[in-house]
Amino acid sequence: MSQSMRPWGRYEILQESDLHKVKCIWVTPGKRLSYQRHQKRSEHWFIVAGSARITLNGVVSELGAGQTVDIGIGDLHRIENIGSDDVVFIEVQSGSYFGEDDIERIEDDFGRT
Repeated sequence: MSQSMRPWGRYEILQESDLHKVKCIWVTPGKRLSYQRHQKRSEHWFIVAGSARITLNGVVSELGAGQTVDIGIGDLHRIENIGSDDVVFIEVQSGSYFGEDDIERIEDDFGRT
């Protein structure tokens, strides 16, 4: 299993095939991922631990452990850690392509747009 460090935390790929990819993602307190969308995959997020602020197509909500969110192909989305401990969530991707180059960043705290 490969692990990748990012400026907002890290992720580990748990499983992948031609049909899906599953990641465990840790977001450091006070950090957030880029506001982004994908053209070739949808995502399902299951919050394992922590307090998260989710933005989905401009609508902001707060989720905690045991809660989920579905992100369709083309949906703008972001997750932010609003607590004092890591946000941990499982991301299940489905679609036709799962490469990191299928990320269109609309806004990014780390200059990656």
